[in-house]
Amino acid sequence: MTSIKNLKVVLLCGFIVLLSAWIVMGTYSKVTGTSEVETVNAAADDYIGSDSCKDCHEDVFKSFSDTKHAKLGKLDNWKGKPEGCESCHGPGRAHFENGGDKTKIISFKNKNSKQVSETCLSCHAGKESHNNFRRGEHWRNDVGCTECHTAHGPDHGSEKPGSITFVNGVSKENPNTATTAMLKAGEPQLCIACHTEAKQQFNKPFHHKVLEGTMKCSDCHNAHGGFEQKQTKLSVGADAACIKCHTDKQGPFVFEHGPLKTEGCTACHTPHGSNNPKMLKRSSVRQLCLECHSAISNVDGGAPQAPHNQSTVRYQNCTICHAKIHGSNTSAAFFR
Repeated sequence: MTSIKNLKVVLLCGFIVLLSAWIVMGTYSKVTGTSEVETVNAAADDYIGSDSCKDCHEDVFKSFSDTKHAKLGKLDNWKGKPEGCESCHGPGRAHFENGGDKTKIISFKNKNSKQVSETCLSCHAGKESHNNFRRGEHWRNDVGCTECHTAHGPDHGSEKPGSITFVNGVSKENPNTATTAMLKAGEPQLCIACHTEAKQQFNKPFHHKVLEGTMKCSDCHNAHGGFEQKQTKLSVGADAACIKCHTDKQGPFVFEHGPLKTEGCTACHTPHGSNNPKMLKRSSVRQLCLECHSAISNVDGGAPQAPHNQSTVRYQNCTICHAKIHGSNTSAAFFR
């Protein structure tokens, strides 16, 4: 009987602790910008439409009018909601009638990145690509939505490859790369502006063709967050992004290569670029192999015909025999 009472006390204390934590987090979220978008108690006639904004904000209005944001009223699930500028900035009548008083409208200039992002997430939520933004690296490092996207529409001209700079002319074949998702610039250029270490890797002799315009960073990474390291796409393992293109390496195989299953592709390859063929971490395949299979370098060292005699050039390329190093369905030694 006493044990039951003790259990009830413990459960009650636990509930009180959780409730207190929930209240504290709620208060903290308002300070850090993680609360819901601020709402304005306004009557219907306080909304005067985006055309009233045009008089003072002509350039912004012109750019905005061609975006999806300006056409929200055409959506079936947007009926009865504020449209245009007022969908984000709130009702504009008081702002308009007071000569553009900035205190009478919701302005984002003095908001931090998290507060701005919360405004975006109030609509752009519910999709897999956005649901993890608050647990992502960008959120934790105060990189908000408007660091990459522009709510008013991009400044660069639509369908103009000159608005994005690549290392060669392939961008002319991909003119939409710079205008996707209302980005401020081309996706690779936005990413490497912060991730400068990746740019020099993409300029190495063997690399994924990102700067050439044939691939994008988002082909492998989800900029809006994720569960995997480096925010790689999909939640089924860090190698999922690799396997999308390199399907022959996926398996399952009857005979699995241990390092591939435990460490993944990056055990041997550098994903952005390398000075070595096949983007390997070492200049020769055998250097990689001997890091794990060090015992074979001394097997029958005095026998000139020993298959693992590393003093003989013909046996120094491991993949001549062990061709199926990613996995095999026929050989435990990964023979062809």
